[in-house]
Amino acid sequence: MPFDSGLAPRGHAAGILLMLAAVLLFSLNDVLGKWLVASYAVGQVLVLRSLAALTALSPLAWQRLRRARFRVERPGLQILRVALGAGESACFYWSVGHMPLADAMTYWMAAPVMVAGLAALLLGERVDARRGALVLLGFAGVAIALGADFNGPLLPSLVALGGALLYALFLLCSRQLRETPDALLATFQMLGGLALGLVLLGFSGWRAPGLTDLVLLLLLGLAATLGHVGVTRALKLAPASVVVPYQYSFLLWAAFFGWLVWGDLPGAEMLAGAALIVAAGLLLYRVQRRG
Repeated sequence: MPFDSGLAPRGHAAGILLMLAAVLLFSLNDVLGKWLVASYAVGQVLVLRSLAALTALSPLAWQRLRRARFRVERPGLQILRVALGAGESACFYWSVGHMPLADAMTYWMAAPVMVAGLAALLLGERVDARRGALVLLGFAGVAIALGADFNGPLLPSLVALGGALLYALFLLCSRQLRETPDALLATFQMLGGLALGLVLLGFSGWRAPGLTDLVLLLLLGLAATLGHVGVTRALKLAPASVVVPYQYSFLLWAAFFGWLVWGDLPGAEMLAGAALIVAAGLLLYRVQRRG
């Protein structure tokens, strides 16, 4: 691996370690979410997760807003991004409550492939033959993964696939908001989750959590917040081309925790679909980086 200076290897290694730590935090967040939605409604999980995250994010967001004189970049797109992020979170928590964690994460790992396809459809970005072939390869992986669930309830897989699509649209919106500080983007996202959670609570009601469950519910938001900070810092310490591929360790953690906690093991079709999705995502990222 080439480096620009004698200091670069250390920075790259630190960035990789931070990315791996952030992925582990997000994975623990997912495990907690799957555990808790077995006992609590999705709306309640969203509300408490968002409140915990906002407690940590609010001071940073307030400073950024004051510096910007309370002006926000492209308010309409911000609102759309918030709505997409809230819907994606609700789909994720519902789907992991009804299917193995590794299966759900397989669909979410298809989001980068979906972004490439949607960017061509919605933003008019050019897709050459190589990119087009890799997008098709990724969708073939999704089709294989979806086919693995034909013998069982299909709704959780469709909700997971819909959540992954919402996440891809969410990422596209985020790409258009490069001037907005990360703290503000995360805060707006959590506010959207809080608002949707309150709406959903109107249909599901509130169940008073015990002390242990309350701590776990609050840890959801804190783990996600620390994960976002870790990813942001990792991208500052090392190039995206170095650290981004390590995000696919999500699938390894999901499979491990799914087996450890619930005894779930991905089937052969799901593993084949996941392999195609990861291969397409990594190759697509490599092609896009080279231009």
